[in-house]
Amino acid sequence: MNQTNPEFFSQLHIDIARNSTDDFNLLHDSRKWQNINGNPFNGPISLGFQLESLIEGKIAEYRRQHDEEKLIAEQGLNFSNYQFTFANAIKPGQTIEVDIKESLFKHEPSASLSNRIIVKADGKLALTGYKKETAEPLFLGQPNLSRVGELKIQPDRCFLNNGFFLKRKFMMTSNAKNFLCASLRDQTQYFDELQDKVIFPEMFPCALLSSALLEKALKWLHDFERNPMVYTSHKISIDRRCLSQLRSNDAVHILIKPAADCAAHDFGDLNATPLDYECYGLVNNNNALLFRALISLVPLESILKAMA
Repeated sequence: MNQTNPEFFSQLHIDIARNSTDDFNLLHDSRKWQNINGNPFNGPISLGFQLESLIEGKIAEYRRQHDEEKLIAEQGLNFSNYQFTFANAIKPGQTIEVDIKESLFKHEPSASLSNRIIVKADGKLALTGYKKETAEPLFLGQPNLSRVGELKIQPDRCFLNNGFFLKRKFMMTSNAKNFLCASLRDQTQYFDELQDKVIFPEMFPCALLSSALLEKALKWLHDFERNPMVYTSHKISIDRRCLSQLRSNDAVHILIKPAADCAAHDFGDLNATPLDYECYGLVNNNNALLFRALISLVPLESILKAMA
């Protein structure tokens, strides 16, 4: 499915997305992007999660048009899985094309409904990947979070004994509405005070990961101007049953730690190689697992060397 009307993110859309998720990455800042050492983009760029939210909306529309919501419910496909690789940045004003390939439903080895996704900006490849509906999460299996304890009594922005960094965020309807608008989506499909409708979109709580990662980097005294990091891929699984229970002001406890093969270094090392982070979003008093994500970053300097 190709979109018919050209769409683009303005700097205002980017600013709203940043503000609604507390993302303070200099790469998105309309002024501070100039402070980044060797910045090849010559201006601010859009947020990765902002683009993924746009894709989420496009796929939801595709599901409705093809009457696939009934199939998802009948098969118990309660997990939304996103796997994306970022090929290029999207700048303000660039025309965005989202191409959703025809749905593929499989029974074996387990039921799944998937679509390949290709996104272009001004005709150049920006992102590739897929969205897949499954009965079980595709990424990070069943993590052992038995030692995290009662997270609500832990201080915000602290390191737990099991190596996780904890960032506490709150599900605010105002922020979610703004994030939807920043992603070129219709907020009335999710929120309506007169009808007491509160439906948080899938990508909004996941988008809070950027803020959590940045605050973790601050704890390591990371130099965002000398050594900026950029996303290379996202692998995200979201439990829609858990998501449907969220209400305004609910806390989301975000846990982050370097993946096993990245334990030798972390933010703060100017010579850092690519980093993979295990990330989890826990909610409610029973630490229900809302989302799990494997987030991959690389120093901008590595990309510059590859381009040379």
